[in-house]
Amino acid sequence: MERTVVNSSNLVSVGYDEDSSTLEIEFKGGAVYRYFNVPSFEHERLMAANSHGVYFNTNIKDKYPFDRA
Repeated sequence: MERTVVNSSNLVSVGYDEDSSTLEIEFKGGAVYRYFNVPSFEHERLMAANSHGVYFNTNIKDKYPFDRA
């Protein structure tokens, strides 16, 4: 999955696959996680947020099933 680099203190890059509704996030330190069943609006709002990390922690973390890639 292609990811876009973001300006964040927590996140390095974010990718989204609309066909599978999978959000992929690379964190500082190198860990990559995939979040499943994420609606496209969440990806759009994450990318538009003033703080990607705050949006992620508030709206995505612990809200969608995930695994470590």
